[in-house]
Amino acid sequence: MAERAARLMLLAGAAALVSGSQGDREPVYRDCVLRCEERNCSGGALSHFRSRQPIYMSLAGWTCRDDCKYECMWVTVGLYLQEGYRVPQFHGKVSLNAWFWSTVFHTRDTDLTEKMDYFCASAVILHSVYLCCVRTVGLQHPSVASAFRALLLLLLTAHVSYLSLIHFDYGYNLVVNVAIGVVNLVWWLAWCLWNRHQLPHVRKCMAVVLLLHGLSLLELLDFPPLFWVLDAHAIWHISTIPVYILFFSFLEDDSLYLLRESEAKLKLD
Repeated sequence: MAERAARLMLLAGAAALVSGSQGDREPVYRDCVLRCEERNCSGGALSHFRSRQPIYMSLAGWTCRDDCKYECMWVTVGLYLQEGYRVPQFHGKVSLNAWFWSTVFHTRDTDLTEKMDYFCASAVILHSVYLCCVRTVGLQHPSVASAFRALLLLLLTAHVSYLSLIHFDYGYNLVVNVAIGVVNLVWWLAWCLWNRHQLPHVRKCMAVVLLLHGLSLLELLDFPPLFWVLDAHAIWHISTIPVYILFFSFLEDDSLYLLRESEAKLKLD
């Protein structure tokens, strides 16, 4: 009975995590999204939204609801800052989904759980590349970021389709993820080095990128489990936990910087 209760608690906790980030669950944010959808996402208002929506956003799958969620995210962030609270995380499902399937796969190794673990890992790496594009290019040129997102989605779809429908090739999957990881490493590092004097908080990003790619050697240089319990893969998972905490700290600092910069421009206008 106790074991069953513990399992139920773990499942409930996992479900709560996957349901969204703290910011997604905020009543202010939810109410804002609801009112925005009622006002803009039906009837004539929806037709107006679609008529003025750029073609690249339409092709990228950006919906009226997505637009409401984006606008309401910044409204909620502004309220948090006014009240002196820490900025909450929004839309954290990609990383959480990867961690969830990784946990399931390492608990029960089946064909399905293995593929979900591998596919979600690829999605996380591509998502990091997309974040880099948004931060380095997309803020000034949103159309470029939207087009790049569509390209990454096509690449992920092709990758998953090949592994699922044609041949599940471990070597191919490894090469693809390493290649994407190298692009991620070079792009983030180049941006961090370029902005290291103007934005001191990018040092956190540099540390995260270097640590993650250094720790990835554990995935490539396998060794027998320590005490027959901790193998290289397990140690890699444990080691990445504090790194992701540092990355979220960087994202928080960078978001606050961008918000202050935006407010300064509005005052000048």
